Amino acid sequence: MPRSLGWLGVAIKSAFLADGSNLDAKFQEMAQCRAPPGTWRVVPGRHRISLFDKPDDNVNPLSLATALCCAVPALLLLPGCGMERIAQMEALFRAYNQPGVPGAAVMIIHRGKPVFVRAYGLANLADQTPVRPATNFRLASLTKQFTAMAIMMLVEHGKLTYERTLTEIFPEFPAYGRTVTLRHLLQHTSGLIDYEDLLPDTATVQVLDRDVLALMQAQDSTYFPPGTQYRYSNSGYAVLAMVVERVSGMRFAEFLRTNIFQPLGMHTTVAFENGVSHVPHRALGYREENGAFVLKDQSLTSAVLGDGGIYSSLEDLFKWDQALYTEKLVSAATLQQAFTPGVLADGRPLDYGFGWRVQDYRGHRRLQHTGSTSGFRNVIQRYPDDKFSVIILTNRAEPEVEELATQLTDIFLFGK
Repeated sequence: MPRSLGWLGVAIKSAFLADGSNLDAKFQEMAQCRAPPGTWRVVPGRHRISLFDKPDDNVNPLSLATALCCAVPALLLLPGCGMERIAQMEALFRAYNQPGVPGAAVMIIHRGKPVFVRAYGLANLADQTPVRPATNFRLASLTKQFTAMAIMMLVEHGKLTYERTLTEIFPEFPAYGRTVTLRHLLQHTSGLIDYEDLLPDTATVQVLDRDVLALMQAQDSTYFPPGTQYRYSNSGYAVLAMVVERVSGMRFAEFLRTNIFQPLGMHTTVAFENGVSHVPHRALGYREENGAFVLKDQSLTSAVLGDGGIYSSLEDLFKWDQALYTEKLVSAATLQQAFTPGVLADGRPLDYGFGWRVQDYRGHRRLQHTGSTSGFRNVIQRYPDDKFSVIILTNRAEPEVEELATQLTDIFLFGK
């Protein structure tokens, strides 16, 4: 093996995997691909995974799909992704690829296939569990795209409209709710008071979505007239979760499981409720303090679901990403509203749709969202016209990862 490839790890050369092959169909064509010399690739087969640096290496392959569940960090590359490009991408994550540190899970998707999948570091420092592509991270504000989808599904089924007001849904809501619509909540133009600022300094019990709704009902005004300004609002998305419960008659977590996660085969994704549900393959969150990583997995707001309470993995988020090109959940017309930036009452445009930021990067349309919470930093960037996506999940409070995703895009999509 060339000395320059040592960072990939020889141990991955022949690793037995523990799970099934639910993504095999997606990757079978790769078995026929021939990589140029100097390019490592993964070849689907029956029982083992093999990474090799020459196309004529004589090795026994393993099911590619189950590489997403393997007990060692996985690397997946389509032919044509040269070693220089790989080295650039690996260098970006050097801080996560160290002994005994919280890690990261990274996926690049192009034209319906994961073309780069990499897991670094540890999911749990105490028991030294490595991060894997099947590891579930707390998504934080990446959750908002799922909350928005729940509302969109109810609208499409005729249960709601985007112009429905809070007092129409919650008759007990104070008078200011007469001018706050679901569209305002979805696009962060409601002006609802930040619930985090309303929590007393003496609070020790985690708040829930219903507590956020009660806090909003205890207010008598908003920061500004709804629809006139943009102000990012976790309160709005917690209230949206309660809208889903009121209209559907189901717990928010159960609505997501039944209507989104199960239909898409996202079997380990969960809106986590302590004492009710379980997070398999769970990553714990950490923060660096005085040169050491300490557990910072939960905060007073960690149990609020609508704004940030979902746990998911690369494996399941691949399915979510691909579903957004289809009508599996809602019609194309309904889905397009999520990807259309809002407009303020005076005509000024926003860069936010329903749970997604809508932007332009290097002349390409980009849909993205970041997520940060106690011990986690995440990002999803999608370039739908290019069928290209980057997903980064990490279980440490710092650093930000949005720029890392943009750099991966520069390297892979734009060749920079």
